[in-house]
Amino acid sequence: MKIKIIALMAMLLLLASVGWGQEEAAIDSTVQEVIPPGPPLNLKAFDKPYDNGHAIDLTWDLSVDDGAGRNNIIEYRLMRADSPEGPFVERKKLEMGKTEAEDKGVKEPDDPNYFPREHDFYYKVVAVTADAEAESEVVGPVRGIGQWYNAGKNPVAVAVVLFTVFTIYFIFKAKKGAELYIRPLAGIDAVDEAIGRATEMGKPILYVLGLGTAADIATIASFTILSRVAQKVAEYQTSLIVPCYDPIVMTIAQETVKASYYSAGRPDAYNQDSVFFVTNQQFAYVGGVNGIMLRDRPATNFYLGKFYAESLIMAETGAVAGSIQIAGTDEVTQIPFFVVACDYTLIGEELYAASAYLGREPVLLGTLKAQDYAKALVIICCIIGFIAASFGWTWFVEQFHVGN
Repeated sequence: MKIKIIALMAMLLLLASVGWGQEEAAIDSTVQEVIPPGPPLNLKAFDKPYDNGHAIDLTWDLSVDDGAGRNNIIEYRLMRADSPEGPFVERKKLEMGKTEAEDKGVKEPDDPNYFPREHDFYYKVVAVTADAEAESEVVGPVRGIGQWYNAGKNPVAVAVVLFTVFTIYFIFKAKKGAELYIRPLAGIDAVDEAIGRATEMGKPILYVLGLGTAADIATIASFTILSRVAQKVAEYQTSLIVPCYDPIVMTIAQETVKASYYSAGRPDAYNQDSVFFVTNQQFAYVGGVNGIMLRDRPATNFYLGKFYAESLIMAETGAVAGSIQIAGTDEVTQIPFFVVACDYTLIGEELYAASAYLGREPVLLGTLKAQDYAKALVIICCIIGFIAASFGWTWFVEQFHVGN
């Protein structure tokens, strides 16, 4: 009996030892499966060209396990330190398949992304899998150096020089009395007709400068047109009404109209109350202007300047009052409303061209002609670039590639 018990215990011990051996083998096999990936190779770091010295460019070759091998790379991590020994700080995470990165920072020392110029850095790139990592060799020292001139923007410099030459040339040409051709604008050609109609009907002319400030380009252009309109009004002895949204615009408009009356030789006919302030509340101003339209029934309405949601309200009211309406604005969203509700509309930069067309100032005319020639040059370059890209002429395309 004792012998049987001893034999049974020996068998149990033997079975247990076999099981333990299998578990140890399984553990060993699991440990063997955790193999680190191949590290990134040929890491290179260099100063980013044509910048202010706050960036470093890095390139490397993919790990052998990125897209090949075990194909288990999840991401790369860019690490930076002030010395080869570290400690290294993670700068950014990159998707698998990436072979380049930019380490960029700011100038302010208090910012966590502070990137000092003329400071040595050391870099490494870590290839990461689900359960292991592999580091590239450390490269450095490398430092960011600021450049005085961004050679990557040479096309911009050439364009600026050409435009400056065009502008100076046409301004001098206009000052010498040369006739510079400007495409006729129907809305401007109709100004004299509209003023003459108001004179024949014995009704006033309403001029709205819009809701812009005196600093807005559209308002400045409108002042030039107002000067021409006021001069014609003084010559024809017609009434002029200029309700203003901004007090500063009102002051400038008063001086503009006054100077026009003096230029026409009718200073005694100038009425300061013809240019007045209404309110600087948008729809309250619209209500006031609409009231003027319906009470005074002006023969001609001018809407030239900066306009917003009130454009259609005023234009529709003017149409109901039976006025000839000439509008112009650089607000793209409001142009369709003026087109459908007014007799003539100056679209976009035609408003600026109108000021040169009417004012005939050499500076305005020269600048306008320079813009026309610059646009023609840009169109020619676009056509050549399209042809070059189609036929694979890389030299031309590379010349016009603007750097960062």
